[in-house]
Amino acid sequence: MKKFDKERVLLAVAGPAIALVAAIALTSIVLLASGRSPFEPYSLMLEQATFSDVQVLIINQASMYYIAALAVALGFRMNLFNIGVDGQYRLGAVMTAVVGAHIALPSFLQIPLLMLVAMLTGAFWAGIAGVLKVTRGVSEVVATIMLNAIATSLIGYLMLSGNFGVQVGNNNTTGIMKESGWIPGINLGADVGEIYGLVFLAVVLGILYWIVLNRTRFGFDLRASGASESAAAASGVDAKRMVLIAMLISGAVSGLAGLPLLLGDVHTYSLSFPAGLGFTAIGIALLGRNHPGGIALAALLWAFLDKASPALDYATPVAYEKEIATIMQGLIVFAVVISYEAVRVWGLRRQQKRVGAELAAAAAHNNSEKKEVAAR
Repeated sequence: MKKFDKERVLLAVAGPAIALVAAIALTSIVLLASGRSPFEPYSLMLEQATFSDVQVLIINQASMYYIAALAVALGFRMNLFNIGVDGQYRLGAVMTAVVGAHIALPSFLQIPLLMLVAMLTGAFWAGIAGVLKVTRGVSEVVATIMLNAIATSLIGYLMLSGNFGVQVGNNNTTGIMKESGWIPGINLGADVGEIYGLVFLAVVLGILYWIVLNRTRFGFDLRASGASESAAAASGVDAKRMVLIAMLISGAVSGLAGLPLLLGDVHTYSLSFPAGLGFTAIGIALLGRNHPGGIALAALLWAFLDKASPALDYATPVAYEKEIATIMQGLIVFAVVISYEAVRVWGLRRQQKRVGAELAAAAAHNNSEKKEVAAR
């Protein structure tokens, strides 16, 4: 491997590694300050990861995190901050649930229809922010945050009993979807659980993400527009058009994030459907450096912290608060920002030193040639 390639790999790995180590160290300090063991919570959570049922929960949760984080990463690669992934994902899930509860087609038509509804809903909701940005210069951060709030109210309206809501006990739902839209998973037994069938969708999306961004002209145009709109325009790329397309694609992927759970397990949208997924995805995309492989590892880490932390409540003889995992997640995001900036500065300094050394070597070579010519 060339020296330059080694440095790129080192820079790519250093940021997440520093962030993780810093988060663990800071959490340990918090534990010590509260008079608790700084090591036992980690061993308890690692022990949970050896249980098959917890592994299934981690994989299922990570699939949803991964899809949502890919949507965030698509925006990041375009230098866009799609903060509205959470609203796009929830609105996509509720519209899919409504359609799935009222339309019954054969499975080979029903499932593609439901996936198309989710994508179109997410794309439409993200497209509003995209249109506002390219036509009126409205910040996508402000627009998507406001759209999240509107999505919450719209979902509440759709789930009223006079609209599409179905009361089940104390829970308000959209009704059970037709079975032709259910996607079976991999059943590992009653004691272990079932891996969502759409876990494989996350894998496919990750592969497509890498291929499109790194092996197509569209991916090059998108990355070029994100790096410099003026440079992209000089090469014939319509930066505004790319902004709108990037927001639409990001929203479409966001709409798919809830489908592993919706089509593979609960088969309805209800008040207990997970919220906040889009905000979690931002931290995962940052930790994974917008790379599909890095995002996969970050999603698994986040899901592990989520699913292993409940065991802390039942530790003996001293119970630990499961919020320790939440503290770790927050510290990871905090450490990511600092560590990436530190790594960026370090890499810039190394590059400057390398260029300086090459210039000095070239100058020395020229002086040597001049002396040889003078001696002749």
